[in-house]
Amino acid sequence: MEDMKSKYRTVMDDHFPDTMKIIFGDQQLEYRKQTWKIPDSSGDLVEKGLRYGENPGQEAALYELVSGNLLLGDCKFIEPGGGLVSAITEKEMLQAGKHPGKTNLTDVDNALNILKFLMATPACSIMKHNNPSGVAIDTRLAAAYHKADVADRIAAFGGAAVFNRPVDKETAQLVAANYLEVVAAPDYEEGIVEILAKRKNLRIMTVPRMDRLHDYVSRRFVEFKSLMDGGIIVQQSAVNAIRSSKDLIPARTTYKGTDYTIERPPTQRELDDMVFGWAVEQGVTSNSVLYVKDGCTVGIGTGEQDRVGVAEIAVFKAYVKYRDRLCFERHGVPYNEMADANIRAELDAETNEHKAGLTGSVMVSDAFFPFRDGVDVGIRQGVSAIVHPGGSDRDFESIEACNQANPKVTMMFTNQRAFKH
Repeated sequence: MEDMKSKYRTVMDDHFPDTMKIIFGDQQLEYRKQTWKIPDSSGDLVEKGLRYGENPGQEAALYELVSGNLLLGDCKFIEPGGGLVSAITEKEMLQAGKHPGKTNLTDVDNALNILKFLMATPACSIMKHNNPSGVAIDTRLAAAYHKADVADRIAAFGGAAVFNRPVDKETAQLVAANYLEVVAAPDYEEGIVEILAKRKNLRIMTVPRMDRLHDYVSRRFVEFKSLMDGGIIVQQSAVNAIRSSKDLIPARTTYKGTDYTIERPPTQRELDDMVFGWAVEQGVTSNSVLYVKDGCTVGIGTGEQDRVGVAEIAVFKAYVKYRDRLCFERHGVPYNEMADANIRAELDAETNEHKAGLTGSVMVSDAFFPFRDGVDVGIRQGVSAIVHPGGSDRDFESIEACNQANPKVTMMFTNQRAFKH
């Protein structure tokens, strides 16, 4: 076990080249490997790249695009000079803590993939293993962080908290009370880094150009998927077409000559949560179903093979996190450490009574519901609205389920799938 611990502390030597070139026909992209001079445990500066890949023992390297301007068809891909995470140098590592690993940086990157749609409002996305554990918006950054944190206090432990506004004192004090691996933001107010730096291993980063993150909303990049046989699949990155509630379509379909239309129109609050939830979906592994309410995630289901299953998992997680939050806020201990059976029973009863905060939430699915059973999972928990791409042969079943619900549930289509693998 001691040997395994030492592997976590070791910054691997990598044998990847300093530069990398990718040729698309007669067009060429050139990349430069990113390294950082960071003190080791003895205080000596060590210049190396990534600590390791997804696991100790996996060499890895981070490359920044420095030359080339790819144009394929009518798609102009992102140009050099626009680096965000790949452009982080020692200057932006206000406290390095230790050399970053692959997951530290991909967590920040995927948070930016969500936050770029939420730049109009202070927002926080807390990431764990490249999926959000909690995302929230609010008029105050501290409130957004608190909401994102308590949405899944358990998973947020050791995660990466990424902000779209400079971190202020109120927010920093909340962050400092928790254990995180990474904090990233466009900037930090005076004296804030000193508050956060009390945790010596915390990586505190600024991200270049985050103040212009909205500019990346419609810019595509090249995605590579390496196959186990050495092959590579290349694709354009996805673009979120839902920029406002005006882009959503009331659910309707025709089946065997009969028209089916959603009967209750959405409220403005529901529309706002649909747009928010669809933005969060851009950073969630598929198959996924989310529940969001008042600009905050309530339950997040990720990476499942069937849609009804992931809808149920998101509900289960919401109940687990809700009762844990109640227990921790009232008694200062996690639910699983509460020894008093009577208190646990009270917390269970309250969680069930309030359906873990799911009542009145918006159910978000990254692809259509093939049958009404997935929709029924949310309706049983009291969701008031559902948003998904639409396009199933049996959309009529889902529309009927919403119209038959008491009270009626509204539904909107995005006309766009949001798979992310």
